[in-house]
Amino acid sequence: MDFELSSAEKAFRDEVRAWLKTNAPRDDGDLETSEFIDNRRAWQKKLHEAGYVGITWPKEYGGRGGNLMEQLIFNDEMIQAHAPEPINVIGLGMGGPVVMAHGTEEQKKRYLPPLLSGDEIWCQGFSEPNAGSDLSGLQTRAEDRGDHYVVNGQKVWTTLAHVAKWCMLIARERKESNPREGLTYLVVDMESPGVEVRPLVQITGDAEFNEIFFKDVKVPKSQILGEAGEGWAVAMTTLLHERGTLGLALATRAQITASELAEHARKLGRGSDPLVRQKIAQHTIEARALQLNGYRAVTAVKRNGIPGPEGSILKLMWSELNQRMTETAMDIAGPASQVGAGAGWKHQFLRSRANTIEAGTSEVLRNILAERVLGLPRSR
Repeated sequence: MDFELSSAEKAFRDEVRAWLKTNAPRDDGDLETSEFIDNRRAWQKKLHEAGYVGITWPKEYGGRGGNLMEQLIFNDEMIQAHAPEPINVIGLGMGGPVVMAHGTEEQKKRYLPPLLSGDEIWCQGFSEPNAGSDLSGLQTRAEDRGDHYVVNGQKVWTTLAHVAKWCMLIARERKESNPREGLTYLVVDMESPGVEVRPLVQITGDAEFNEIFFKDVKVPKSQILGEAGEGWAVAMTTLLHERGTLGLALATRAQITASELAEHARKLGRGSDPLVRQKIAQHTIEARALQLNGYRAVTAVKRNGIPGPEGSILKLMWSELNQRMTETAMDIAGPASQVGAGAGWKHQFLRSRANTIEAGTSEVLRNILAERVLGLPRSR
């Protein structure tokens, strides 16, 4: 693969870099939750107005109509500038792509423009208390009532459910011998009667995740995505984008984290410690290897239009590497990392505990890689 940018790509990179230098907001990590959400929503709207949200999406749905390389360049520049993410990260990374892949023309026109602008936030209703990584074991039911479904059940670990307008919900319409059959994928209005959201406070003190309870929630059949009873295929498209498309940004973020870790060591006078230098060098090597695997995923997207199972490599490698890097940051600062020097790393260290669980546990991802990438026999 040629890693050099073309003249047009360099021009786009320079354009994005200059715009971010002028417009990127300062860090908003210490704001109250409601103010944080409002700021991120306003930031997404500003990005959208400048043409930097939905870069590869068709113009008729509010996108830029650009190419994948432009999206990757933009992702890199956002991270290099330490610019905050748009609020609607789940909608942009999963909701929009799955609507474009499986939605009707009417659904695309209805859902995509407000998703891009940040006017309507999306969340993902997959995991359940007894069906987390084993998605086919879900128990939420969608009962066919003619022109609509009645949904009953519970979802958990639902990021942004407390501010979302739409939920990508997979539910069981009928019981089949193969648990992956008989599932239906619905786009549920979170303002519907019978939807209850309860926040879950994490070890960081944030309430980023939520439980959702559905009690006799009416969902019109116009909000089915794909075919009724064929929701598994739609769900797999969603997960491929979650682990692939979002994974590309994580690959670059890992290199930035490794660089910040080196600076952290220098500031605390640990930069000459040979053991610290060795650890940071190893993290930097692994971050570079992660980025190179990211290029493999890019090739798969260019070839097939959607990320392949290679995206699971990105998520698995990044999640475990990020945990090791934040642990190193805490070790470098010693006890002071709890309260003083290095306290900014404390939040990252605590939040990283979720990295190997969310978007598929490390154990599940290893099974996917063994079976779908390496072609090894199934273990069960």
